[in-house]
Amino acid sequence: MESMNLDVNGVSFRVRVDGSESAPWLLMINSLSTTYEMWDEQIPNLSGHFRVIRYDQRGHGGTSSPAGPYSIEDLGRDALGLLDALGAEKVSLVGLSLGGMISMWLAANAPRRIEKMVIACTSANFAPPEFWMERAAHVRVNGTSELYGSLLERWFTSQIDARNPRAKELVKSMLNLCDPEGYASICEALGAADLRSQLENITCPTLVIAGAFDPASPPSTALSLFTAIQGASLSVIPDSSHLANLEQPDLFVDATLEHLIGSAKTRGMTVRTEVLGSQYVAGANSRKTEFTAPFQDFISRYAWGEIWTRPGLDRRSRSLVTLSVLVSLGHLDELSFHIPAALRNGLTREEIMEVLIQCGVYAGVPAANSAFAQANEIFKSLE
Repeated sequence: MESMNLDVNGVSFRVRVDGSESAPWLLMINSLSTTYEMWDEQIPNLSGHFRVIRYDQRGHGGTSSPAGPYSIEDLGRDALGLLDALGAEKVSLVGLSLGGMISMWLAANAPRRIEKMVIACTSANFAPPEFWMERAAHVRVNGTSELYGSLLERWFTSQIDARNPRAKELVKSMLNLCDPEGYASICEALGAADLRSQLENITCPTLVIAGAFDPASPPSTALSLFTAIQGASLSVIPDSSHLANLEQPDLFVDATLEHLIGSAKTRGMTVRTEVLGSQYVAGANSRKTEFTAPFQDFISRYAWGEIWTRPGLDRRSRSLVTLSVLVSLGHLDELSFHIPAALRNGLTREEIMEVLIQCGVYAGVPAANSAFAQANEIFKSLE
């Protein structure tokens, strides 16, 4: 984890990066009135697969508030500047509300920088300009804290306390960190923005998420985005309103991960085949019965789709760990397919020998002795 301040376009941005340095980049873009803490519920899952960038918008949280006016293009170029500063040439996007609009601008205007995109509870053209002009004027006079009550009514259903007891307090703390002038300038940018003509330029794989009871960006708005963006897919999160990621965090991250990296079963079958070999997987599938099918599905989804796809260890390292544990626990039958898998993942016979010797020290000589005998037969069969 790294927290930092980056100067881009004359603005000092508060930025945080989570996840392995070897993982692909993911940029998450907040809604109006929030700081990057709005994504805290999703980070444990997403940072296992991505190097996640979050930042506060102009006038929000720890980011400075330059004089307006602003435009959605300005906010999009802020995001591009941050990517350049971090050395992130290509990223996937997750944006909610204002963040979704900025994401659409990025996908339409900087397509080579965008891998995949998730846009949630958003629109290409928000409420009439008068609504945003009135809010901007109100905030300049009264500050942002007075918006708290009205935001809760639009952002959450009446069940929010049961679903996420910390959500309301988090909203209050984020809202209190907004600078009135910066906030008002973003309101004016939203009032002037209309990206509908740019949607046809979006070519990256896109998931549109809607909250089932969102009054600000209802499912009908999500449907219009789904229709306008070529090849888009659509997901409606049940029992949620505008901040669906806070009200239904698990459902939100599940939909996001399935779009960005595939379902657990799909990616699990891919990795299982790459590691164990197509011949082994085909044989396992041919032996599958109605009785064993649920267990085989579990293995594909959990072991291969959730664990082996995590970027924290490469496959070579995972093979080292797997061989050590199998020998230590006496599960020697599984060496018949995990030793060939280890060779496929880049281990040498000499390195496998060193693993077995190491097991002799910490798991016991009998375990290592049996493993050496089994490994020797496996190597003969491979020859």
